[in-house]
Amino acid sequence: MSRIAIIGGHGKVALQLSRILSNEGHTVTSFIRNPEHAADVTVTGAAPVILDVENSTTAEIASALDGHDAVVWSAGAGGGNPQRTYAVDRDSAIRSMDAAAQAGVARYVMVSYFGAGPGHGVPEGNSFYAYAEAKAAADEYLRATDLDWTVLGPGALTSKPGSGRIEVSPADPDTGTETSRANVALVAAAVLELSETVRRTIEFRDGSVPVVEALTAS
Repeated sequence: MSRIAIIGGHGKVALQLSRILSNEGHTVTSFIRNPEHAADVTVTGAAPVILDVENSTTAEIASALDGHDAVVWSAGAGGGNPQRTYAVDRDSAIRSMDAAAQAGVARYVMVSYFGAGPGHGVPEGNSFYAYAEAKAAADEYLRATDLDWTVLGPGALTSKPGSGRIEVSPADPDTGTETSRANVALVAAAVLELSETVRRTIEFRDGSVPVVEALTAS
């Protein structure tokens, strides 16, 4: 059993992840910004803790992470405001990585998206541009740390039921990248248990291969 911290605990993926981890016997701390969301977190089996990462210092985040074995970043500004997108998806995420290192929490899982990176190809005038830039910067920063990191790159998110089956690094993403949030949660839970996924960027979509088999295939 591990103590796992989820940052952005009221998100649709995070709520499913906290339920999975709690059911597996892990102790889950779910960091949320809005106290009104605490009840939604509690029913998943996680312990809600109020932490506004956007306005928290590295030291404050480190203190909150102290004693945990792993951290999952599943937070986001939600788009719409470029300034806040950079503040949360880039700056706060980077502070959380530094905080994890300070707190001695080596395992760090970043929920990113399929196609993230400096070559994301999103035009500057596109409303998605700030998010793409912020995630590219945060992911690159994480890869340069000494943390035991994993970057997850699910495709276009859907609310379909989780099949427990995925395709990693699809050869032809032009055929679609639909990925159920439930499958993202299953993947995030699985990588926390799999040393083979440390220091890997894993892009995936819904597919036909069981999650663990897909993640450990050579």
